[in-house]
Amino acid sequence: MSTGQDDAGTADTGTADADAAGTADARTAHTADAGTADPDPETAAQARPDPLRRALVVGAVVLAVLGVALLGYALVDQTGTPPTPSPAAAAGPPPPPGRAAETGPIATSSPPATLRIPAIRVDSPVDQVGLNPDRTMEVPVEGTPGYDHAAWFRYSVTPGRQGPSVIIGHVDSAEAGPSVFFELGRLRPGERAEVVRADGVTVTFEVTEVAVFPKDAFPTDRVYGPTTGPELRLITCAGSFDSGAGSYRDNTVVFAREVSRPTPM
Repeated sequence: MSTGQDDAGTADTGTADADAAGTADARTAHTADAGTADPDPETAAQARPDPLRRALVVGAVVLAVLGVALLGYALVDQTGTPPTPSPAAAAGPPPPPGRAAETGPIATSSPPATLRIPAIRVDSPVDQVGLNPDRTMEVPVEGTPGYDHAAWFRYSVTPGRQGPSVIIGHVDSAEAGPSVFFELGRLRPGERAEVVRADGVTVTFEVTEVAVFPKDAFPTDRVYGPTTGPELRLITCAGSFDSGAGSYRDNTVVFAREVSRPTPM
């Protein structure tokens, strides 16, 4: 393949309160000037607010409020879903942000470790890929041991959870020839793929459709969109080779759905 706040407005409230407090103190001082004789100097010194102390207290309150606001923003930023990635040049567009909710007895976050597809003699370790800095999907790197491995897109669901779990793989390379998904397009509906998760559980999927799509018309919603149950997507390159772009023009996508309860290895 070339698989295709709170914001400082809260702090402003604190500042406004401080201004109001300052105005109230000014009114109190003015009333005292117009009133009866001054009390004992020592008593008056103890009773008068210390401007420096008041400024320190107000400043501490403002900083505390601002700190809480910034902490809340940081937590939201770190736990939020990733933004919608731009289309990948190789594997087609990555999925929209968000993951399907966990449901049912096989709903765990254990990633896939091995992919087996008996009909096309695939028995491969499953590595992981994510997103490049430009928000395109990573692919196994040529010249590394993982180039000929299948790879799970870690922003898709783990196998056995509701939604599509996406596994990609190269079709071939100029130097080494056929790669892990060289025969992916030969799969037919009814044939099966087994994904062994890192927790030792095997989830079996049955192929429902095998389709080829131009990369410039990749059906993102069909491939990555919500499903009513656990599903699997297998993706590689297909079609003619575009020497100018250095990649194939199409993608083969295998659609499959979970057909058996998972079993331990």
